[in-house]
Amino acid sequence: MKRILSAFKRFYNPPKHPDRKTKPIPISDDLRTNIETLKELFDNSSDLTIKEIALKAGDRETRIAVVTMEGLVDKETLAASITNPISNYIGITADHDDITTLLENDVITCSDHTEVTDLSELSKLVMSGFAAVLPDGANKAVAVGVQGFAYRGVEEPDTESVQRGSREGFVEPLRINISMIRRRLKTPMLKFETMTLGYTSNTDICICYLRNAVSDEILDTLRTRLKKVDLNTLFASGYLLSYIDDDGDNTMFPTVGVTERPDTACAKLCEGRIVIIVDGTPSVLYVPHLMTENFHTFDDYTNRPFFSTIARLLKYLSFFTAILLPAVYVAFASYNPEFFPAQLLTKVSGAVSHTPFSIFSEVLLFTFIYEIMREAGLRLPKTLGHAVSIIGGLVIGDTAVNSGFIGAPTLMIVALTVICSYIIPDLYASVAILRVLFIIAAGAFGIWGVVILLCMLLTYLSSKSSFGIPFFAPVSPFGLFGMRDTVVRASWSTLSRRNMKVQEIGIQE
Repeated sequence: MKRILSAFKRFYNPPKHPDRKTKPIPISDDLRTNIETLKELFDNSSDLTIKEIALKAGDRETRIAVVTMEGLVDKETLAASITNPISNYIGITADHDDITTLLENDVITCSDHTEVTDLSELSKLVMSGFAAVLPDGANKAVAVGVQGFAYRGVEEPDTESVQRGSREGFVEPLRINISMIRRRLKTPMLKFETMTLGYTSNTDICICYLRNAVSDEILDTLRTRLKKVDLNTLFASGYLLSYIDDDGDNTMFPTVGVTERPDTACAKLCEGRIVIIVDGTPSVLYVPHLMTENFHTFDDYTNRPFFSTIARLLKYLSFFTAILLPAVYVAFASYNPEFFPAQLLTKVSGAVSHTPFSIFSEVLLFTFIYEIMREAGLRLPKTLGHAVSIIGGLVIGDTAVNSGFIGAPTLMIVALTVICSYIIPDLYASVAILRVLFIIAAGAFGIWGVVILLCMLLTYLSSKSSFGIPFFAPVSPFGLFGMRDTVVRASWSTLSRRNMKVQEIGIQE
């Protein structure tokens, strides 16, 4: 048993490998040595392209190698910025010591270039779409940005569609996402910081914030947490959640926000939040993230205040309906049937008498059946998705009621609960878990179990924090200033009176 427990411990807590960082390889002044080293690093990969060109400077001819990865560069830009200028250059004689300076200042026409003295760093840039220009006789190279890989076009995200507002959504390339934010916030206060994470994937991530709005303490905390990321690969922003979130993976309500809309990200930046963009995924993260933000959408700020307020009230009502309605139904039907109106009690008792299961078993069973159907519809190809709808609507729904397998009131309660849970998509996972917990509490202890669990939930939410900011703010601790944009959405004339920084959220005035 001890060996088994030790094996599980090693499996779930693998040892860290601090030596996985790439060791620096200095660039040699011999071109042939550098080419052989690069071929060895990539093991003569078929997509590694090395082209040698002669640069004529006066009466001297210097061999230059242009190293690229096939499919990651724009060939027209490569030819116009590097290969053609080198081949056609006729100028003054250059020493081997300043050949890279000559290339940067007089030959290469692209403005995005940098000097590199390490072959390991140069190889990472090459795999990011840069072209490496290696002159013979110099111990440094020039990396030129000529990226030109294929990517999905900018379009509206399916998960955050709006009636009014921009139809643009983030895409996979990091630089395009950065440009969409910069285009909306034309201020020098907007700053971007890039770093690389993942020992094998070497994924670029970018931290963006407004210098005049961000909290330095929160920014330092985020940098510290990102430096502790010990991942071999990083293919999606979700990989970082357990490292950034205050409670890691042990949380039901995440304290890190996710969005695919550049306008939403810019709005969070103006509030003092920090946005994290991961190369290769359209979902960006932002911190801190509060509970009340799950009930906000971009349409709330483009519609009239009274309509946005009604929409928010419906979202809050739907949230509590999604987690409490099945539990209250089970508690009343099992322990306090006198709370039902007379006509409704007759319907419920008649349905229960014709089914083989108890109310508690019916609700819990049908909740699990729906989650199975949802997962099947999510994973099936779109061409087969209608089959799940037909089976769910006819066989499991109508046929189950007519055959007496399940009661009609139970089916209606579960269906209404599911519809309400879709109104707050960011909290669907949390709502699904809470719904089951409340049903179990109601089946075991009745309405008192529901009340006690609800009090525990509110206490848990009030005790959480996101980067030092109370997660349940401005409800707990109560802040009158923050309530202008919580349940009630005030007019823009009120919201624009003062910029609300992240430090001021939940502070009563």
